[in-house]
Amino acid sequence: MLTSHELFGFMSPALANDILNFTHESDKTTYKATVTSVADLRKVRPVFLERQPRTQRHAMMAASLSRPALETAAGGLLRAWLVKQQRPMLVEFLNALEIKNEEGVVEDLPKEVDDAKLKSAIDVLLAKHPPETVAVYLNCFNDMNMAGWANLKTMLESDPRLQLGAHA
Repeated sequence: MLTSHELFGFMSPALANDILNFTHESDKTTYKATVTSVADLRKVRPVFLERQPRTQRHAMMAASLSRPALETAAGGLLRAWLVKQQRPMLVEFLNALEIKNEEGVVEDLPKEVDDAKLKSAIDVLLAKHPPETVAVYLNCFNDMNMAGWANLKTMLESDPRLQLGAHA
Protein backbone atom coordinates (compact mmCIF):
# COMPACT_ATOMS: atom_id res chain seq x y z
CA MET A 1 0.00 0.00 0.00
CA LEU A 2 1.39 3.35 -1.04
CA THR A 3 1.05 6.75 0.60
CA SER A 4 -0.07 9.77 -1.42
CA HIS A 5 3.44 11.07 -2.08
CA GLU A 6 4.57 7.58 -3.08
CA LEU A 7 1.66 7.35 -5.53
CA PHE A 8 2.94 10.48 -7.26
CA GLY A 9 6.39 8.91 -7.39
CA PHE A 10 5.12 5.76 -9.10
CA MET A 11 2.30 7.03 -11.32
CA SER A 12 2.95 7.88 -14.95
CA PRO A 13 3.75 11.50 -15.80
CA ALA A 14 0.63 11.48 -18.00
CA LEU A 15 -1.69 10.63 -15.09
CA ALA A 16 0.01 13.14 -12.78
CA ASN A 17 -0.43 15.79 -15.48
CA ASP A 18 -4.10 14.82 -15.94
CA ILE A 19 -4.70 15.17 -12.20
CA LEU A 20 -3.01 18.58 -12.08
CA ASN A 21 -4.79 19.79 -15.24
CA PHE A 22 -8.18 18.70 -13.92
CA THR A 23 -7.53 20.46 -10.62
CA HIS A 24 -6.26 23.58 -12.40
CA GLU A 25 -9.44 23.77 -14.44
CA SER A 26 -12.02 22.60 -11.88
CA ASP A 27 -10.79 23.25 -8.34
CA LYS A 28 -8.87 26.51 -8.11
CA THR A 29 -8.67 26.40 -4.31
CA THR A 30 -6.98 22.99 -4.20
CA TYR A 31 -4.74 23.89 -7.13
CA LYS A 32 -3.60 27.14 -5.51
CA ALA A 33 -2.91 25.34 -2.20
CA THR A 34 -0.84 22.74 -4.08
CA VAL A 35 1.13 25.43 -5.93
CA THR A 36 1.81 27.17 -2.60
CA SER A 37 3.00 23.91 -0.97
CA VAL A 38 5.31 23.13 -3.88
CA ALA A 39 6.63 26.70 -3.90
CA ASP A 40 7.34 26.50 -0.16
CA LEU A 41 9.21 23.24 -0.64
CA ARG A 42 11.22 24.70 -3.52
CA LYS A 43 11.80 27.93 -1.58
CA VAL A 44 10.33 30.10 -4.31
CA ARG A 45 7.31 32.35 -4.45
CA PRO A 46 4.11 30.84 -5.93
CA VAL A 47 4.12 33.48 -8.67
CA PHE A 48 7.44 32.01 -9.92
CA LEU A 49 5.67 28.70 -10.55
CA GLU A 50 2.55 30.33 -11.98
CA ARG A 51 4.62 32.11 -14.63
CA GLN A 52 6.09 28.87 -15.95
CA PRO A 53 4.40 27.15 -18.90
CA ARG A 54 1.80 24.77 -17.50
CA THR A 55 3.48 21.63 -18.90
CA GLN A 56 6.80 22.53 -17.27
CA ARG A 57 5.10 23.62 -14.03
CA HIS A 58 3.09 20.42 -13.76
CA ALA A 59 6.12 18.19 -14.39
CA MET A 60 8.00 19.98 -11.60
CA MET A 61 4.96 19.90 -9.31
CA ALA A 62 4.46 16.15 -9.85
CA ALA A 63 8.12 15.52 -9.02
CA SER A 64 7.79 17.64 -5.88
CA LEU A 65 4.58 15.90 -4.82
CA SER A 66 6.50 12.62 -4.69
CA ARG A 67 8.51 13.88 -1.72
CA PRO A 68 7.52 12.90 1.84
CA ALA A 69 7.40 16.56 2.88
CA LEU A 70 4.41 17.08 0.58
CA GLU A 71 2.36 14.09 1.80
CA THR A 72 -0.46 16.37 2.98
CA ALA A 73 -0.59 18.33 -0.28
CA ALA A 74 -0.43 15.15 -2.38
CA GLY A 75 -3.22 13.60 -0.32
CA GLY A 76 -5.44 16.66 -0.64
CA LEU A 77 -4.90 16.80 -4.38
CA LEU A 78 -5.68 13.10 -4.84
CA ARG A 79 -8.79 13.27 -2.66
CA ALA A 80 -10.14 16.27 -4.59
CA TRP A 81 -9.46 14.58 -7.94
CA LEU A 82 -11.04 11.30 -6.87
CA VAL A 83 -14.17 12.84 -5.38
CA LYS A 84 -14.74 15.36 -8.17
CA GLN A 85 -13.59 13.57 -11.32
CA GLN A 86 -13.62 9.88 -10.43
CA ARG A 87 -16.89 9.76 -8.47
CA PRO A 88 -18.51 7.17 -10.80
CA MET A 89 -15.64 4.78 -10.06
CA LEU A 90 -16.01 5.31 -6.31
CA VAL A 91 -19.74 4.59 -6.51
CA GLU A 92 -19.23 1.50 -8.71
CA PHE A 93 -16.70 0.05 -6.28
CA LEU A 94 -18.83 0.58 -3.19
CA ASN A 95 -21.98 -0.66 -4.92
CA ALA A 96 -20.16 -3.79 -6.13
CA LEU A 97 -19.16 -4.43 -2.51
CA GLU A 98 -22.77 -3.75 -1.42
CA ILE A 99 -21.61 -0.97 0.89
CA LYS A 100 -24.22 1.71 1.46
CA ASN A 101 -22.94 5.05 0.13
CA GLU A 102 -24.14 8.42 -1.00
CA GLU A 103 -22.42 9.44 -4.22
CA GLY A 104 -19.31 7.49 -3.20
CA VAL A 105 -19.24 8.77 0.39
CA VAL A 106 -19.51 6.24 3.21
CA GLU A 107 -20.31 6.83 6.86
CA ASP A 108 -19.04 3.51 8.23
CA LEU A 109 -16.89 1.04 6.36
CA PRO A 110 -16.95 -2.61 7.37
CA LYS A 111 -13.84 -3.86 9.15
CA GLU A 112 -13.33 -6.42 6.38
CA VAL A 113 -14.86 -7.61 3.11
CA ASP A 114 -15.19 -11.03 1.53
CA ASP A 115 -12.28 -11.98 -0.77
CA ALA A 116 -14.50 -13.06 -3.65
CA LYS A 117 -16.65 -9.94 -3.44
CA LEU A 118 -13.54 -7.71 -3.36
CA LYS A 119 -11.99 -9.47 -6.36
CA SER A 120 -15.26 -9.14 -8.27
CA ALA A 121 -15.53 -5.42 -7.42
CA ILE A 122 -11.97 -4.81 -8.60
CA ASP A 123 -12.65 -6.74 -11.81
CA VAL A 124 -15.68 -4.48 -12.43
CA LEU A 125 -13.50 -1.37 -12.03
CA LEU A 126 -10.72 -2.72 -14.25
CA ALA A 127 -13.23 -3.54 -16.99
CA LYS A 128 -14.45 0.08 -17.09
CA HIS A 129 -11.48 2.24 -16.05
CA PRO A 130 -7.75 2.50 -16.83
CA PRO A 131 -5.77 0.12 -14.57
CA GLU A 132 -3.47 2.91 -13.36
CA THR A 133 -6.42 5.05 -12.26
CA VAL A 134 -7.96 2.06 -10.47
CA ALA A 135 -4.64 1.33 -8.74
CA VAL A 136 -4.34 4.94 -7.53
CA TYR A 137 -7.93 4.91 -6.27
CA LEU A 138 -7.62 1.60 -4.41
CA ASN A 139 -4.36 2.65 -2.75
CA CYS A 140 -5.98 5.93 -1.67
CA PHE A 141 -9.11 4.12 -0.52
CA ASN A 142 -7.22 1.71 1.70
CA ASP A 143 -4.91 4.41 3.07
CA MET A 144 -7.12 7.48 3.41
CA ASN A 145 -10.29 5.79 4.61
CA MET A 146 -8.39 3.83 7.24
CA ALA A 147 -10.14 0.78 5.80
CA GLY A 148 -6.96 -1.23 6.21
CA TRP A 149 -8.46 -4.29 4.56
CA ALA A 150 -5.72 -6.92 4.56
CA ASN A 151 -7.12 -8.63 1.44
CA LEU A 152 -7.11 -5.33 -0.49
CA LYS A 153 -3.53 -4.69 0.58
CA THR A 154 -2.56 -8.16 -0.63
CA MET A 155 -4.26 -7.59 -3.99
CA LEU A 156 -2.59 -4.21 -4.43
CA GLU A 157 0.78 -5.81 -3.80
CA SER A 158 0.30 -8.95 -5.87
CA ASP A 159 -2.15 -8.30 -8.75
CA PRO A 160 -0.08 -7.23 -11.79
CA ARG A 161 -3.04 -5.19 -13.11
CA LEU A 162 -2.76 -2.93 -10.05
CA GLN A 163 0.97 -2.27 -10.20
CA LEU A 164 1.86 1.37 -10.76
CA GLY A 165 4.66 1.97 -13.20
CA ALA A 166 3.49 -0.94 -15.37
CA HIS A 167 0.98 1.25 -17.21
CA ALA A 168 3.18 4.15 -18.36
